Amino acid sequence: MTSALTLSGGCQCGAVRFRMHGQPKDVSVCHCRMCQKAFGAYYAPLVAVGDAEVSWTRGQPKHFASSNFVKRGFCGDCGTPLTYEAPDGLSLAAGAFDDPSQLPPTVQFGVECKLAFVDAIPALPECATLDDLEDAPFLTDVVSYQHPDRDTDQWPEAKS
Repeated sequence: MTSALTLSGGCQCGAVRFRMHGQPKDVSVCHCRMCQKAFGAYYAPLVAVGDAEVSWTRGQPKHFASSNFVKRGFCGDCGTPLTYEAPDGLSLAAGAFDDPSQLPPTVQFGVECKLAFVDAIPALPECATLDDLEDAPFLTDVVSYQHPDRDTDQWPEAKS
């Protein structure tokens, strides 16, 4: 017998956290213009929850009605996109999961708005973050204030 999938995630600042228990319906990439704007990106990676159970374990998302049918949830403190909520169900932002590598996309939607260069992105030259020290020397001194990719009892964590 296989155990049910349980994944957690949340926003960048840690004010909003969630847990999904069960198999999602699908994992997609949406290229529609509304998703591009909502995510500030070329497309939106989304996990359609389906019959999986979702609980908000810290805080709650704020919402913006992007159309007469769709609400989009986000962290009111840091702005991280978190949900796509429509009559056909709830989807969570794939990148907001603590380990998005467990949720590879299986379908693309809204391809009529797909930007022509998106398919060429994997062929672009690659650079690791610290390869750019000549132009961005501050990178060696970056201290992240981002919530870690795991649940915490409180955030920010108490100093010892």
